[in-house]
This record gives sequence, C-alpha cells and structure tokens, in this order.
Amino acid sequence: MILKRIFQRLFSTKYMVKEEMQQGEIPKSTFAYKKSLAIAIPAVIEMVSISLMDMIDTFMVGRVGAHAMAAVGLTAQPRMLVFSVFMALNIAITAIIARKKGAGEMDEARSCLRHGLLLGTLLAIKLTVIAVVFARPLMNLAGAQPDTIGYATSYFQITSLVLIFQVLTSTICVAQRALGNTKITMAVNVTAKVVSVVLNFLLIEGRFFFPRLEVDGVAYARSIAAIVAFSLALISILRKDSPLRIRLRDHWGFKFDMTKSIGRLTANGMLEQVSLRFGFFAYAMVVANLGTDEFAAHVIAMQLMALSFTFAEGIGAATTALVGQNLGAKRPDLSIMYGKLGMRLAIICAIVLSTLSITFRVPFATLFAPDYPHIIAMAASLILILAFILPLQTSQLVMAGSLRGSGDNRYVALTMLIAVGFMRPFFGAFFALQIGLEFGERAMQVGLGLGVTGAWYAIIFDQSARLIMLFTRFARGKWTQAKI
Repeated sequence: MILKRIFQRLFSTKYMVKEEMQQGEIPKSTFAYKKSLAIAIPAVIEMVSISLMDMIDTFMVGRVGAHAMAAVGLTAQPRMLVFSVFMALNIAITAIIARKKGAGEMDEARSCLRHGLLLGTLLAIKLTVIAVVFARPLMNLAGAQPDTIGYATSYFQITSLVLIFQVLTSTICVAQRALGNTKITMAVNVTAKVVSVVLNFLLIEGRFFFPRLEVDGVAYARSIAAIVAFSLALISILRKDSPLRIRLRDHWGFKFDMTKSIGRLTANGMLEQVSLRFGFFAYAMVVANLGTDEFAAHVIAMQLMALSFTFAEGIGAATTALVGQNLGAKRPDLSIMYGKLGMRLAIICAIVLSTLSITFRVPFATLFAPDYPHIIAMAASLILILAFILPLQTSQLVMAGSLRGSGDNRYVALTMLIAVGFMRPFFGAFFALQIGLEFGERAMQVGLGLGVTGAWYAIIFDQSARLIMLFTRFARGKWTQAKI
C-alpha cells in the first residue's frame, strides 16, 4: 500500500502541478503519458536507429584499423563546430513553431520555416567554403596524429561539400518535431541512414564491383545519404496536406518581427552551441593527445554514450514540443506537467540502460576492436563510468528541452558555458594529464595523470553541474513566462 502511494506520487499527473498553479483540468495520467509517448516513441526509434547504424559504421571502419576509427572520430567535433550555428537556428525555429502551433497560428509557423530555410541556405554556402579550405588546420587543432591526419582531412572535406543538404534537412525536421510529427522525421532519417550503412558496406572494403575506399568510403556514403534525406524531407513539406506546406508563390522575403524573434533566440542558442562545441572540442583534444589507442577506446565508449543520449533526446523532443505548444495555448501548468512527465520517462530509460551497459560492456567493446584486447579493456572500464553518468545525463537533457521549448534558452546557454565550456575541458585536462612546469629552479607536476579514465571522470563533474543548474531553474517555474 505504501509503495503504491509512492508510485502514484511520483508518476501520477495529479501530483505534478501544485493546485495553486493549475489553470484548468489536468489530464489523466493515461492520456498524458500516451500523448507524450506518441511523440517520443517515433523520435526515440529514429534516434536510436541512427545511433545503432552509426555504431555499425564505426564497426566497419574499425575493421580497417584503429587509425581509421580514430580518424573518423576526430572529425566529429570540428564538424559539429561548423554545424553549431545551424543548431542554434534550429533551437529558435523549434520554440517559435511549437508556440505558434499551440496558439493556432499556423501561417506564422510556416513563415518561421521559410525564414529558417533562407537563413540556413545563406549560412551553409559560406561555411562550406570555410570548412573545405581549412580542413587540415582544423584536424591538426583537433589533435590528429601523423597516422590519422590525412584520413581525417579527406573525410572532413568530402562531407563538408553536402553541408547545405544537411542544414536544410535538419531545419525541416525540427519544424516537424515542433508540431509533434516525429513519424515523418523518423522516416526521413532512418531511410537515409540505411542508405549510408549499405554504401559503407560496399565502399569501405570494396565489395562486389565497388572500389575499396576505406575512410573516404564512409565520407561518400554519408554524403549520398545526406542528399537522400534532403529529398525526403523536402517532399514532406511540398505535400498539399502538410501543415508546413511551402510553395513558390508564398512570401519568401524577411519579415522584421519574425526575423527579430528568430535572431534573438538564435543568439542565445549560438552561445549555447559555441559553449558546447568549444568544450567538446577542447575535451576531445585532451583525449586525442593521450594517443591513438586511448582515443579509439574513448570513441568506442562514446558510441554507447551517444546511443543512450538518443533515448533522452527522443523524450526531450516530445517534451520540447508539448511545453511550447501548451505555452502557446496559455496553459503553463500543462507545460510544467509535461516537463516533469518527460523527466520520469527519461530516468526509467537511464536505469535500464545503465544496467545493460554494465552487463554487456565487454562484448560491446569487442565488437569494435576484436583484435585489440588492450583497447577493449580500456573501453570496458570507461563504460562502467558511463553507467553512473546516464541518470545525470538523461535528467538534464529533458529539463534543458523543457526550457528550450519555452524560449528560455539563454539560461540553458549559460549552463552549457559553465559546465561544458569550462568544467569539462578543465577537469578533463587536470584528471587525464600530468604536465611538468618549471619556475626558475623549482619544478612541479600539475594534474593527476589518470589518462583516459581521468578524462571520463570530468564528464561526471560536467553532467552534475548541468543537472543542478537546470533543475534549480525548472523548479522555480519562471521559464513559463519566457517571451518568444
């Protein structure tokens, strides 16, 4: 009886919003969970499928050698650094379209999408040139070693040529998610990823009549898949029955009010993305400088972290959409409810994933480096640390999604600046490295020198700081008053 009451207090929607804050009827738990899961499940399937297929890609590259796997891994942060401006733009588009949907202003939602496509096209052209021209310096900055620099540079240049397709696809997909149309984005991205995996199978090792391209094969496969994804995403907004339908005769010029709203939210999102990319980039440099084998073990563990991230990201996508829509409908109490509901779903996922990670850590690592037992051992030890991180990660991701859905992304940006931009690289370097410093005749050692394991301890500090800061903001409830 006591356990039943505890369960009800934790999971019943009846207790998720204080009585004095309720502005109408609170949906029954069954209805609310079904509504949230109807959006979250396709998003989770989409993101988990993509993550699993990314693992398959890494597995196939790993068969070429540790240098090839490390080379592909090295491009991740520079690629995300280039893409960060578009991710910031997409944060703004998500918040605005979700709010307009809740308010019943679909003309404004479509206008927001058109603005996003125009801005994305202009920025993508400029950044493509920069990425292709400065590919090698970026790889050097990322910590590429002599045995990986050539592979990493070529991979980065090839994939940068299709940046515009990736940008426009992501803009269309976030707009669809803001409306709760996650089945569409699932179809777009999973189909494209299947194409990528098939092409990797053919091009990496040169099967059938295809040439053996190794790392370049992964790049070409990713590029072709990006074009496929764009084609499918474009079709989804050209259909007559699409709520986000665009047409050539629509007004494609910039409107002051819409541009101002997008610009303000994008500026906050940009601070967040720059903080994330700088922090991840600096952190990756620390790990890369530990050596190729250590970085390969790190990449393997990060594959599992990315997979676990997708569960929370899928739930977060549903939470962002529902929070924004209910704020648009003038029901901040329901926004709070769906935010808390999303957190509960995320924690359940985290517990299951942590258990599976601990149980299957060695077989998982073996998939990627079967001929390198020392890399397997290192990766398995990192996965144990990951199992502790997962509950922290999933909770803060959903809380961040709630704040972004409300338009309160400035606070999220400040959180990322402190936790990711500063704490992760600082503690990563301190725990992982040991540097000798000389002051005249005096010498001292700075850092603990724990290697790649120490670098992962830094993630615990990062995720804990994010959780504390975001929970504090969410609990106070002021985010429900944020203006778009």
